Amino acid sequence: MTMRNSYLAAAVKVAIAGVAACLAGCGSSASDQPGDAAQSQPAATEFAFDGATSDNRAAIQAHGERLSHVLGCRGCHTPTLEGANFGDFEPPFDGIYASNLTRILPDMSDEQLERLLRTGVHPTRGDLWVMPSETFQRLSAADMTALIAHLRTIKPSGKATPAPVLSDAAKGMIAAGVLKTAAKSVADYKASEPVDLGERHAFGRYVARNTCAECHGGDLTGIKDFTPDLTIASTYSAEQLTRLLTTGEGRPGSKLGLMAVVGKDHFSYLTPRERSAVIAYVKARADLPQ
Repeated sequence: MTMRNSYLAAAVKVAIAGVAACLAGCGSSASDQPGDAAQSQPAATEFAFDGATSDNRAAIQAHGERLSHVLGCRGCHTPTLEGANFGDFEPPFDGIYASNLTRILPDMSDEQLERLLRTGVHPTRGDLWVMPSETFQRLSAADMTALIAHLRTIKPSGKATPAPVLSDAAKGMIAAGVLKTAAKSVADYKASEPVDLGERHAFGRYVARNTCAECHGGDLTGIKDFTPDLTIASTYSAEQLTRLLTTGEGRPGSKLGLMAVVGKDHFSYLTPRERSAVIAYVKARADLPQ
């Protein structure tokens, strides 16, 4: 499998995890409507990934480029950000594309792009599918600014991807309540937060809610038949977790599946401080009385 295909195959699994999280997450409420989700605002926070604040434009762009790896943009949209058809790896998703970002970005203002990322609503096409806005909604203003600054440096390349066409299988998943719009996922995750362990672990919680939550659910309790509750961190040493989040390698003999790809291709871009903070947070969370 080529590097491009390995990224996309992993991204499809993350996308499916997001679908499952919607089904297994909080129940619907009055706020679980596309119109309400589209109006959601990022939660106020003083935290940001390392390097988010600088007076140097090039440094901010470099920080945004790093976030494009950490947050998985280059997983779904491929390393070149030219996009691909999810159906190449999961037939029910055929016709749903990770867009060629290099082609659509010039047509959006920064405000429109931020709204799309945070709410899962396209400025002209409306609701998006298989877009992890549920985690992007929690990104700090400084991190969002840096990410957009980086995206603005990318020159158009490749072919434009078509608007989504839902397969009969996808329509069946929608009717069954399994596949939801990105906007509805935003509402689900907004009501499902990782436990607050106080100031000491606040930065680690910020990193976890913007990274781990995409696969392990808004509250990090895992997704049935896909990902475990992150209380599993109690069975790892800090050194083992550091290795996992740097190289994608687990304990000898362990079968990690998607985590092997995410650990190597996404979490390896964390700074040592970010990695240490998220490890400390998930281990402290695992130590809480169950």
